Amino acid sequence: MLIKETHADVQTTANGKTTSMRIFLFDPTIPGYPNARFPGVVLFSEIYQVTGPVARFARQIAGQGYIVAAPSSYHDFTGPEPLAYDVPGTDQGNEWKVTKTLESYDEDVTQTVSYLLSLPTCTGRLGATGMCLGGHLALRAALHPKISSTVCYFATDVHARTLGPNSGANTSSTAPADSNHTLDLLSRITGEVSMIFGIKDTHVPDAGRDLIRQKLREAGVVFSFHEFAWAQHAFIRDELSKGRYDPAITKVCFEVLLEQFGRVLKTELGESDGKKQEVEHVC
Repeated sequence: MLIKETHADVQTTANGKTTSMRIFLFDPTIPGYPNARFPGVVLFSEIYQVTGPVARFARQIAGQGYIVAAPSSYHDFTGPEPLAYDVPGTDQGNEWKVTKTLESYDEDVTQTVSYLLSLPTCTGRLGATGMCLGGHLALRAALHPKISSTVCYFATDVHARTLGPNSGANTSSTAPADSNHTLDLLSRITGEVSMIFGIKDTHVPDAGRDLIRQKLREAGVVFSFHEFAWAQHAFIRDELSKGRYDPAITKVCFEVLLEQFGRVLKTELGESDGKKQEVEHVC
């Protein structure tokens, strides 16, 4: 499927501040069918904003028949240009990650979802995905009632409640009072979620992954949980990944995304009957 690439600048207001957020758009096109409509996918980037690897990931998804919208998360502090995959770029991205407020992150979701829904080429069915910081933001986007399918790649800071301004890591299984952290809001998710991790990921250790899985179960979320034995952090990044890029596992994970998005976003299922499925215990 062919792809048209454009961008849109939308206004966001959070914490009393209005800024302009650029949304990079990757639209599937079918020659001869100008009125074709497609589901939408919000794609959140890692701490470097929309880099080459993120754009290539967006094109792969768009080529399968999804309108992909990739917002520039750090519009509160800078323009839409990507940060470099070097020490200064990493330090800056990590600093802004915890300076930006959860209110601002949530406003980004609201505005990106609203923009996708405004497009005449969008069916109105929406999903979310992302890697690293973006994996967390995709999971947080799943809290939005319009997001019905989410695939998160090595989501950071979920288990430690360290996204946005914070006083330090908190990996307790008990939610702090009045918590607005993603880990403590999972019961709001109404769609389906897939979590993808590498077991060798030092950013999300065994205990962190176990906590996320536990909290998803407690919240009653419909989810799949995938862990790959030899995968490290950033294993899907095909550029400057410090030797961690694994194309074979990346291919498997993309099939996970395509299966879930295809089943949930493209299939017209109608409304759920809300009945709990009883699984028969047979051999």
